[in-house]
Amino acid sequence: MDRRRSPAAARAWLGAVLLAVAAGATAQDRGPSLPEVRLSTAQGPAFALGRAGARWAQLVNERAPRTFEVKTYPGAVLAGRDAAREFGALRDGTAEMAVGSALAWSAQLPVFAVYVLPWLAPEARAQEALAADAALLAHVAASAARSGVVVVAVAPAGERVLATVREAVQAPADVAGLAVRVIPNQLVIETLAALGARPESLDFGAAQAAFAAGRLGGQEATPSTLAATRAATSGQKFVTRWGAFADQMVFAVRAATWEAWSDEERAFVRAAALEAAREAAAPAREDAALAELTRQGITIVKPAPAQRAAFRAAVQPVWAKWTAVVGADAARAAEAAVAAAAK
Repeated sequence: MDRRRSPAAARAWLGAVLLAVAAGATAQDRGPSLPEVRLSTAQGPAFALGRAGARWAQLVNERAPRTFEVKTYPGAVLAGRDAAREFGALRDGTAEMAVGSALAWSAQLPVFAVYVLPWLAPEARAQEALAADAALLAHVAASAARSGVVVVAVAPAGERVLATVREAVQAPADVAGLAVRVIPNQLVIETLAALGARPESLDFGAAQAAFAAGRLGGQEATPSTLAATRAATSGQKFVTRWGAFADQMVFAVRAATWEAWSDEERAFVRAAALEAAREAAAPAREDAALAELTRQGITIVKPAPAQRAAFRAAVQPVWAKWTAVVGADAARAAEAAVAAAAK
């Protein structure tokens, strides 16, 4: 057999050898792939929760010892695309880390509702005080720990507002009989119902059809969500900053995962969560969204403190029920944090 190669064949053979060597060197540089740690968020990076989760993962991957790789899973895909089931996915091990909504997570661990009791913290300063309060965090973290979840940080997610079609809402009577789109959360539903509204949990497509048909008079949401979905195009003309609910972001790790990490790894993960929480900047983000809603032609209304107090008084039975649900000690800690912030 003639073993001589043509010049073209020799060049092809040499190129293949060089590619194989380069590939081997690259694989050697990368080393073996690291174990994956799954981080769940209910939203993608275009929204606050998704950005916070992506930032937490980035900081951990950049700074923690390279013994694992955090990968984000937005859209609550690890919880069947249901934000209300995300805490359960974290507890049960479908996810190892998560940045979630206290309001959404209260469906599976009611103590999280202490951060979003109706008219507890209508102003940004009070929301920041709730997030920073060590006594309140201790109550929430202890309850979460009993369910197998370690809470490492809390950050204000910002206020939720009421967008309406026909008029701004400035008194309880303005809500009576109003069909309002709400998230499927029991605290929100009960609060709106106590005011005489007709709360409805609809997906985005169904809500748009209901607005177009005149069957829906408003929706409860964050300013950033309303701005991103261009609420004005579906006939919503007013946004009332009524102060009913203000959500918090919760940064958490599955307890079994946390316990498997070294002290050094835990320190890096906690520090990264605190940094990502500080960067969330809820007031600035939601103020920008309110400005965008104004540009879209929506009128922003902010009731006076006395008007907000009238709403709060009208839902006293809901307040009483849910303060019992979250626990008297946690509720007192939350009220004390808000009162201190007001001084």
